[in-house]
Amino acid sequence: MKTLSITCLAWGLALCGPSVASPQTDADAQARQIVAKLTLDEKAEQLLNGAPAIPRLNIPAYNWWTESLHGAFGPGATTNFPQPVGLAASFDDHLMQDVATRISTEVQAVYALGRGKPIVNRIGGSLDTWSPNINIFRDPRWGRGQETYGEDPFLTGTLAKAFVRGMQGPDAALPQVIASPKHFAVHSGPESTRHSADVWVSAQDLEDTYLPAFRAAIVDAQAGSIMCAYNRVNGEPACASQSLLVKTLRQDWKFNGYVVSDCDAVVDISAHHKYAVDPAAGAAAAIKAGVDNECNVAALFNTPGLGDRYKQAVQRGYIREADLDNALVRLFSARLRNGDLPGVAARSFPAGETINSPEHRALALRAAVESLVLLKNDGTLPLNAATRIAVVGPLADARRVMRGNYSSTQTGPTQTVAEALRQQFAGAAVTLVPFGPSITDGDPVPASAFVAPDGSPGLQASYFNLQPGSPKAAGQRRFQAKAFASHGVTQLESRARDFAEAGEVTRVVWTGFFVAPETGSYRLGVGGIKGQVRIAGREVVLAKRPTQWAEPIALTQVDLKKGERYGLQFENEPGSGAQPAFIWKRVSRQPLADLRAGVKEADVVVAVVGLTSDLEGEEMPVKIDGFAGGDRTKLDLPADQSAYLQAAAQLGKPVVVVNLSGSAIDLSWAKANAAAVLQAWYPGEGGGQAIAQVLSGAANPGGRLPVTFYRSAADLPPFDDYRMAGRTYRFFDKPVVYPFGHGLSYSSFRYEAPRVEVQDDGKDVGLVVRTAITNTSTRDGDEVAQLYLAPPRFEGGPRLALRGFQRLHLKAGERRELSYRLDARDLSFVDRDGVRQVMPGSYGLSVGGGQPDTGAPVERATFSLARQVLLPR
Repeated sequence: MKTLSITCLAWGLALCGPSVASPQTDADAQARQIVAKLTLDEKAEQLLNGAPAIPRLNIPAYNWWTESLHGAFGPGATTNFPQPVGLAASFDDHLMQDVATRISTEVQAVYALGRGKPIVNRIGGSLDTWSPNINIFRDPRWGRGQETYGEDPFLTGTLAKAFVRGMQGPDAALPQVIASPKHFAVHSGPESTRHSADVWVSAQDLEDTYLPAFRAAIVDAQAGSIMCAYNRVNGEPACASQSLLVKTLRQDWKFNGYVVSDCDAVVDISAHHKYAVDPAAGAAAAIKAGVDNECNVAALFNTPGLGDRYKQAVQRGYIREADLDNALVRLFSARLRNGDLPGVAARSFPAGETINSPEHRALALRAAVESLVLLKNDGTLPLNAATRIAVVGPLADARRVMRGNYSSTQTGPTQTVAEALRQQFAGAAVTLVPFGPSITDGDPVPASAFVAPDGSPGLQASYFNLQPGSPKAAGQRRFQAKAFASHGVTQLESRARDFAEAGEVTRVVWTGFFVAPETGSYRLGVGGIKGQVRIAGREVVLAKRPTQWAEPIALTQVDLKKGERYGLQFENEPGSGAQPAFIWKRVSRQPLADLRAGVKEADVVVAVVGLTSDLEGEEMPVKIDGFAGGDRTKLDLPADQSAYLQAAAQLGKPVVVVNLSGSAIDLSWAKANAAAVLQAWYPGEGGGQAIAQVLSGAANPGGRLPVTFYRSAADLPPFDDYRMAGRTYRFFDKPVVYPFGHGLSYSSFRYEAPRVEVQDDGKDVGLVVRTAITNTSTRDGDEVAQLYLAPPRFEGGPRLALRGFQRLHLKAGERRELSYRLDARDLSFVDRDGVRQVMPGSYGLSVGGGQPDTGAPVERATFSLARQVLLPR
């Protein structure tokens, strides 16, 4: 304890006695001593996501806001793994834990790089993360469904446990990075009403669909935090819900970690739900329900007085100061146990070189390969090495689409599909055919395209302070004419945040040139900044004002010549919520003519189509055909893409469709007319290479759909209806394009009849299922062996439910035995009253490469259970 004593004294915590029984108990005791020394003003500010430093106690600032759904947020190029729905398509919980472990390593390394100088108004850099998103993707129209693990509670829960364990490390009591599963609970769109919606859900659907993944993450994997949602649930705001946060979370699940609100969800309690009379009452309602940490977007902009609501709530008697203390003890205990504060966890941190290391890039490629789902193949795939390929479509040469949403703007080297195909088929002709203008357009202009005014690579950034006496409010600012600093940057970078932290409002102006790599027509746009470019002697204004967060970027079409320099001048507007961005896309002015010419000498057409996470996403002000507010209004491909595919098919060459999307698309036309269909999601930095490897046969696809691909949104209940009847494979009874669990391989597999053993000792009940699988082909490959139960019929029950899966790699001709062990919870279902139980009666069981009766190789069995067993929540 000697080292601990010295450390404690250095921090002024006076905690130098012997350690007690457990890290949790020890941390809680030390946290109480810290909280006892705080003033009410200090307590109120520590409840926010940007917790300021307390110099008199040697406590540094801490920013709780870190995101890492499929990669760390931080400086430099962090590793970008596939979008979570793509990771779910791997049906590989071991891969998921490996991925989360590597993300955790990078989160820790980012923290270490900034340790001692945390920036409370930036996202990233802490030892906690607001991940994973384990809401159920119940409706394909939801824009944020791409962040989830799909539509099935069992799959989602299994992958959630793997992610939490990988993120937190081997000891949940001393987490390396604290995981915060979100959004608790019953949250899955529409985005446009999320701040005010009151979602009514039955006890059966709540217990059967919306809670199991959270229970798995909290009870089984021991996640140290949880994020409450925006919406109301059965009348109560989720972040003020006695039912969810007190009864279910604290009492039933024995959760002793901290609760963080979704961003501005505490504000919503009074402002939009009208559940509280004023902001102070809203803050009090959240505290009384057990919310410990409030995410408030205004904290990103150094908005003063955000903690006043909590002080007012105490002063008005809505809550006691002791209620604040309880929340703060949980927060400081977390910082002690994850090693941000000394005294409990002796920590060493990964070096910065681990960020996007070769090992991590290799895992990103492996994850991308495992995420790909081959939906159809008439024998065209894999392509031989001499195949002449025309790669077409709006996303054929797109880079930004690969990394999906909630990803760092800087990632590791990312190839487009066209670039990767050229590399994979180096001995053959690969022709890129430009597409016409599209709603999917917009890749960041690379740093290699910039030339500074002095001719050096990059741009020049210049900084301007406010004129004396000029107000800081937007729209009234006047800046000095002379820059107080200038320096070169590789791209649209600046030190504006550093100046703003000193209380200054700083204008940044970037000047220089950009150079097109090829002659042709380009669409240009800027985000988060305003400015113009100079082309053919005239000024082309790209934006008169900066875009805000998630706002679409307007694009202007111009003609550029290879190698020619075009002047640019961009400037920021302090307070804009969007990152500075300069984007472009080379397009065709005659796409159908170019398609005919490009395909003429090809043997096969690879058409890369789909959506982007700038179209489907979080609360986006997008209102174009097929999209509204980040959600989708229909399941079709964009109309120009559908027409283009049909035109390509008429040219007489086999068409291989590669679809990039974070959600289900109606692929009926492709299923009927394409030679092959590959669902690629948003596959991350290794995505282009992974697609090329699968198309060439260098990799064998084995992914499975974690969502149902429906024919039309008209087949589904209304989007805002949270009843599960008529949704997902468990309750949907109409024809679909491709079913949940579907996926093909270049190998073939045969299953043996399952042998079922019921185990019931009068107390516990369980099931052991044994079978064997043989790779009957001449090619090594992966198979996902899925186990489904069909329960006895009961009111509101599913037609069948996934209860086990294993991803296996089998060599050609290999036979392998496998087994599944199902406990009482795996065997249980939920009745109309919300009671989870093992139900007596006869069950159907299938083990195979997909759902029964969908064309997958499947073997069946039946068994009976003799008695009812009630399970705790």
